[in-house]
Amino acid sequence: MNAQTGYALIYLEINVFSLILILMIGLKTRGLSRMVAQINFSLAIVSEAVFFLSDTIYVLLTSGLLPYNSVAALVCKEIYFFSTTLMCFFWFIYFECLQNTFFVRSRKLVLHSSVFVLLTAIMLVVNIFNGMFFYIDAGGTYHRGPLFILQYVFAYVYVVVACGRLLANIKKRGVPDWEELRPLAAYPVLPAFAGLLQFVFPQIPLACFTMSVMTLALYLNWVNQLISLDPLTKLNNRKQFMHFYNIAVNNADNVGRLYLMIIDVDKFKQINDVYGHTEGDAALVRVADALRHSLGKLPNRANIARYGGDEFIVLISSDQEEMVTDLKHRINDTLKELNDRSGAEYDLRISIGTVKVRSGISVQTLIAEADEEMYTDKKRHKQK
Repeated sequence: MNAQTGYALIYLEINVFSLILILMIGLKTRGLSRMVAQINFSLAIVSEAVFFLSDTIYVLLTSGLLPYNSVAALVCKEIYFFSTTLMCFFWFIYFECLQNTFFVRSRKLVLHSSVFVLLTAIMLVVNIFNGMFFYIDAGGTYHRGPLFILQYVFAYVYVVVACGRLLANIKKRGVPDWEELRPLAAYPVLPAFAGLLQFVFPQIPLACFTMSVMTLALYLNWVNQLISLDPLTKLNNRKQFMHFYNIAVNNADNVGRLYLMIIDVDKFKQINDVYGHTEGDAALVRVADALRHSLGKLPNRANIARYGGDEFIVLISSDQEEMVTDLKHRINDTLKELNDRSGAEYDLRISIGTVKVRSGISVQTLIAEADEEMYTDKKRHKQK
């Protein structure tokens, strides 16, 4: 076996491993969720599989492991570069969905953002006739054309914008829950870097392997969200809150500094009955956003969760009891601002009960005490 054949076999093994890995992820995610984010996740995986497959077949052709055919080799390269841009586009939309930005709520903006996919498709068709991106000569040798770099530019625009927007939104919002999204900004970087290395050193099979590993990381992140996050508000669920609570109360640095808040939406049943459950869901999302904004700039991270129905629970670490008391007013003021901005035809207000976490007192007892204070707060609102 000569060196070229040995190299081709190693390349093939890495690509086949990567292809099997992402196909397994694709099968695992199939039918698991109809959310827009996960639909784009699945489409990105399909594009990635096509990318891997075209790259693998091209290597088999050029190494002699398959009978060489210049037309087949050219088609593989055409598919390879188109799937690259398409894959980057779907990952870009996926990251926007994770952040629930205004961008993905506008079909027009999503359609406009696909312009580089369309340009890539058109120019790859033209490339067949003039070789501006790449061509295969009469002797079967592959050459890069004068505009070869544009294929990378069109694809990498999505990578750069995805990372930039994610980091900008994290900085702009400055809320605790965005700490969990910050690692996502790194996910497109490694595959992009591996792709650049393979651009400079095409004989090193880095791109497929790196992309498959990062796809696995994104899949595990998604599974973790399904387990630990409330699907409507994107806050922690009750199970995840209890996990954080147990960690916090067992931390010696938190002794005498923890406060537990129970939050309930006033007249929530009336909102559902009069305006419908869809509007009720929108109201809950606004409450969650108000909690994020109000608690996001605290010196110590607050843990916020949806406890169930229209009830939320918060764990705060603070040395100043007055600050915890002031939070009640800050949260309701922020909620009023968000509700007015949404154009809702109803007032949206919450009642809050707060207790200090005490050693030896069970969390169930603390929640019951906070509930009692919350209902006292709710009675005061009714009297106004």
